[in-house]
This record gives sequence, structure tokens and C-alpha cells, in this order.
Amino acid sequence: MTESPEFNRRSVLAGFGSIPLALGTRPAGQAPPPTGGPGEPMPATLLRGAGLLLTMDPAVGDGPLGILRDADVLMRGGKIAAVGRRLPARRGVRVLDAGGRIVLPGFVDVHNHLWQSSIRGGCGNQDLYGWLASCNRGTLARIGPRDMYRFARLAALDALQAGVTTVVDWVHPVPYETSVQHIKALDDSGLRFVYAMTQGPADADLLLRVKRELLDPLPLASAHISTHAGMATLGPLRRTTELARHLGVMLNSHVLEHPGDRGDDPVRALRLAGALGPDLLMNHAIHLTDDEIALIAEHDVRVAHCPLSNMRLASGIIRLPALHARGVKVGLGHDGGTNDTSDMFNVMKAAVGLQRASHRDPGVHPSIPAVLRMATLGGAECLGMADHVGSLSPGKRADVLVLDPGTLNFAPRYDWVGQIVLNGQPPNLSHVFVDGRMRKADGVLVGVDTDAVVREAERAAARVRDTMATTGPPRGANG
Repeated sequence: MTESPEFNRRSVLAGFGSIPLALGTRPAGQAPPPTGGPGEPMPATLLRGAGLLLTMDPAVGDGPLGILRDADVLMRGGKIAAVGRRLPARRGVRVLDAGGRIVLPGFVDVHNHLWQSSIRGGCGNQDLYGWLASCNRGTLARIGPRDMYRFARLAALDALQAGVTTVVDWVHPVPYETSVQHIKALDDSGLRFVYAMTQGPADADLLLRVKRELLDPLPLASAHISTHAGMATLGPLRRTTELARHLGVMLNSHVLEHPGDRGDDPVRALRLAGALGPDLLMNHAIHLTDDEIALIAEHDVRVAHCPLSNMRLASGIIRLPALHARGVKVGLGHDGGTNDTSDMFNVMKAAVGLQRASHRDPGVHPSIPAVLRMATLGGAECLGMADHVGSLSPGKRADVLVLDPGTLNFAPRYDWVGQIVLNGQPPNLSHVFVDGRMRKADGVLVGVDTDAVVREAERAAARVRDTMATTGPPRGANG
């Protein structure tokens, strides 16, 4: 291979103390390079010469996606330190050759239930209500703290290797000891995460304790308060809304996922509870009326769209163009066990394809650039986190993906922006950085024994199945 002038320049810089590494060239069997674990200093990292850089910041690059070509990204101290061409590689900087690669911000998954990895593929012939009754309720009731760790860790690592760097994990009511293990699994994975807690009104002290003792000490963790919205529970909804405001966190609720949810009148309940505003995240919101869309737009309510789950459960198709026309902020989510995968590429394709199929219009929202934004900066905006994640803007946290397009499923080059959405797959992601730490290198999760993780999850699932076979399904559990 002929050396380019840029390659020679990097070699010279390496002689003055930088650490050159070629992406994708680690010898077989050799461990990924050290990344700086918790409490250890993180090496500054320079991604050199990316063929395509999607910053999602028009102030940094061209167009709405902030595109640069043959450009560099410097990460230092967990932040994006600089973006541009031919950035200097100073002494001690780890240099990764990103030539011919695509670099973009990490994906933001605004709605998930990670424990539901325990029931992947289950109840595949059911709608939402049937799935809740047949799979969800009976399983959750039988997962103890240690097995919760195993299921949550499996799903968190799956999300991480697939390019999700921030996840909102909507957690059903669980004991404190189970929250301890659940949060430990998320923290051990290296993800940036929001723990969206649900408890009954009588257990508000448990929510406070989880936030204060388990979440606040973790730099990558934050909290939401999750709730059920309905007229029959308006009093508890008001108290939950007040608690979320007192804690300064978002309120997070499933809304109109199934046509039958109309009987709860959730939007009216949320309005009467004083919950409408930019600190409310509605999950699914499929069956909103015109008046309800206008109402949530007026109050800057945020929406999580989970197209693969909605398809699987025959729940319907969200009115995404109508929401977009009103300026409603919408992000993308996986939705746990009914998504069956942590593949944000598939979620983006489904979000585009559902609208095109239902409207029979290839120009309908979301476009390819729009859905890429939904998966990154748009998701961060939904969570009120756009000031520090979602784009490769200098000063933001360094949540970064490196994508290899030189593969059978992606090549040849035609329109890389379109190919990210239409051809991309998790194995295309060679490197994943969260807060500047390398979590995936050369296609392998760093410091993770994935075989052991899978074995432990299989054993946990076998224990749950054995318990269910012995005791039968529980009655009266909440979905």
C-alpha cells in the first residue's frame, strides 16, 4: 500500500510521543488496548482522517448533519476537545487512524426495558395486552436481584456493542435490593444511562433513596420518575408529578400505546395533574388525536417512538409527520423485549419505512437525515441532555461511534449517509466510546467476557422458567 503524505505525517508525530493505532488492525487473539477504567486517567484520543464525519452540529460542519470529510476528532478528559482537519497530535495522545471510516455521535435510546432480555422472542403472536399477561408479568415477578443483574447486563452490553451510548431504562416497581443490582449492571456496562423508576405513591421514600444512594454518586447515571397516566389514578399521578418536579427530574409515562388505552384518557389525566411540559416524556403516543398533538406541542412535551415494538405488537403507526409539523421533539427507542434486538439501524429503517408505507410517499417525514438526527441529537433533546450529548460539538461529552463501511453488507460506496440507515448493522461499528472511554475496539467489547455473560443469563432464564413451571402464573401483577 502506498503511504500518503498524511500517513507519513502521523508517523513523524508518533516519534514525538503520540501513540499510533490503526483501526481494525489488532492481531488476532490480542486484547484491545487499555482504555482507562473508572478512577484511572483516560488517555486523550485523536481519531484521524475520518472519511465522513457526522457531527450533528451545523455550526461545526456542513448542512443539518454538520458533515465534514477527511476530518479529525480529538477526545480529552471525557469531552470532545476539538473537531477539524489536521488537528495536531501532541505528546501522549493516542492516535487512531479513521481513514475510510465513518464517525458519528453515539445513539440515544430514549425508551427501553433492559430486564426484558429475559423474554426475548416470547409471546410472538400476542398484542400488547396479551404479551403483558403472558410474558411480562409472570417473568418479572420471579426475577431476584442477582438474576436481574444478569439480564440487565446482557441487554446493556448488547446495546453498547450496537452503538447505544445513552439509554433510558424504564423500570417496573422492584424492591430496593433489585434496584441495587439493576443499577450495578448498568454501571458495570459503561453505558450512560437514565434509570426511570416506578413505584406506588406509598413508596416515594424508596424513589428518593434509590436516587440519593445509588444514582447520584455515578457520573454516567441520572434518574426519571416513571408513572401510569390515567383518570382512575389522577390523585397518585398528581403526587408523582410533584415528586418529579421536587427532584428536578423528568416524568416518564407510557401513553396511548394500544387503542384500548383510550379508556384511561391519559392525556387528559396528565393535563389535569399539571404534568404537561418539557419535563414529560411520553412513550409510544401512537393514538393521539389532532387536539392532543396540538396540546402536547403547545407544552413542548417529548415523545419516544419505538417502531419495531409497535410493529411486533400490532399497536399501530405513530403520527410522526403530524408531530413533526407541530414541532414536537421525538426520539427513538427499542422498548425492551418486544423490540427483540438492540439494533438502532433497524429502528431507524423501521421509522422511515413505516411512514413511507402508510403514506405511500417517499418524501414523508422522517427523511434519512431526519431519522439519523432522531437517533442521536434528537434523542438527547427529548431527554433534556442536548447540552452535553447527541452531537460531536467541542465541549460535549465524548460519546462517539466509528463505523467501518468496508464490509459485504455496506460496500460499495454510493451514498454513505443513506447507507448508514439502510445498510448499517451493529457489526459495522468497530469502535464505541462513552465519555471518552473506549468500550468497543476492533469490533470487540473491551474487558468483557461475553461468553460468560451469556452463560449467566441462560442460567438465570432457566431458574425463572423452573420457578414458573412450579408455581404457575401470578395474579394481579402490574404490567
